[in-house]
Amino acid sequence: MEKRRGAFRRPAAGLIGALAGLACLTPAAPACELPAGRRLESGRLALSYRTVPASIVVGEPFEVLFALCPKDGFKPGRIKLDATMPEHRHGMNYLPSLAPTAAGYRSEGWIFHMPGRWEIVFEVGGERLADSVSIE
Repeated sequence: MEKRRGAFRRPAAGLIGALAGLACLTPAAPACELPAGRRLESGRLALSYRTVPASIVVGEPFEVLFALCPKDGFKPGRIKLDATMPEHRHGMNYLPSLAPTAAGYRSEGWIFHMPGRWEIVFEVGGERLADSVSIE
């Protein structure tokens, strides 16, 4: 797990973990099905994700597993992931890793170091999808 340089960042600089040119990111067939999980959708992309463990605990590492279904021939290309606390204007202290799997992608090394509202952000080929998660 790579430690960030400085725990505080500008929100616009909050995306990390780029992957590009993956063979499995070809345009989706009409029958693209996403695995169970939280579903996020835009005009060009559908995504489902889940965390392992399912309940995120402050200060404890977790993973994010996700899969993509591009729409209408959209070619996702580069993938970036991050999490921020919009009210506090900062993100995580560590850079999570990102790797392809047979079912999609696995990102390890996520740690929410304080309670509150976090926003998990997926940027796929310029398409931004985000989901709010509250941690007690």
